[in-house]
Amino acid sequence: MPPTVDELLAVAKRRLAETPFEPSPREAALLLGHVLGLSEAQILARGERVVEAAHGDRFGELLERRLAGEPFAYLVGEREFYRRSFFVDPRVLIPRPETEHLVDAALELSSTGKLPARPRMLDLGTGSGCLAITLAFELGGPAVATDLSPAAVAVARANVRRHRAEARVALAASDLTTGLATDGFDLVVSNPPYVETDEAATISREILDHEPEAALFPPGGGRVFFERFFAGLEGLRPGAHVLTEIGHRQGPMVAALLQESAFELVAIRPDYAGHDRVVSARRR
Repeated sequence: MPPTVDELLAVAKRRLAETPFEPSPREAALLLGHVLGLSEAQILARGERVVEAAHGDRFGELLERRLAGEPFAYLVGEREFYRRSFFVDPRVLIPRPETEHLVDAALELSSTGKLPARPRMLDLGTGSGCLAITLAFELGGPAVATDLSPAAVAVARANVRRHRAEARVALAASDLTTGLATDGFDLVVSNPPYVETDEAATISREILDHEPEAALFPPGGGRVFFERFFAGLEGLRPGAHVLTEIGHRQGPMVAALLQESAFELVAIRPDYAGHDRVVSARRR
């Protein structure tokens, strides 16, 4: 007789608990819900339901991939970011809660009158497009989103369609600001590659083995990257704001770079763990 929901979950939770990288036991119900088209709550309320062989096989396949370290978001094909769901796959970095601090910082600039109504926004290194799409809806202004990777732009385009944001977000395959006139933007946001190579050993194999390397490690290291990043934005109008995510050790380095640039440091915001995470700067 085919197994029940409870029987499948019991085995899956045990195997997840035995896995070295310690995935959440909730993932068992979430994966099964993904296969059956049910929410986590619905799965937990249907413990005695018999699972058909085809669905059981599909669940087993996804579970094995998860146990091998493939990120959960890639298995189910989506990740929530700022209360919206975004399509993701191995072509793009998986959105993370830390990046939501960029949205919070932008909303704070808006609420304190430091941005015009319906600001014109630029998202550099957009990946899934989650930042550009979120800010276009939250702040009501148009956004341009760029990424060096045409494959990432394709994912962002899928998310623009998913959220019916075609009139709000324009996409371009571009290396940072190459080919763009920046003087028309009021706000620039970015979650760029910032992980230093000497930090690779501290990153989980889930990330290193599956997420795009180009979205993690900046060419030449963080200092070289951020020098180029801010130099490319010197065409912004005076008073325009830049918000960028940084590595937890990079706050002092970026602050020093800004002292010698066309920008002034406004603030460095911490993440949930208290680490430096978002640099807020303003064009002088």
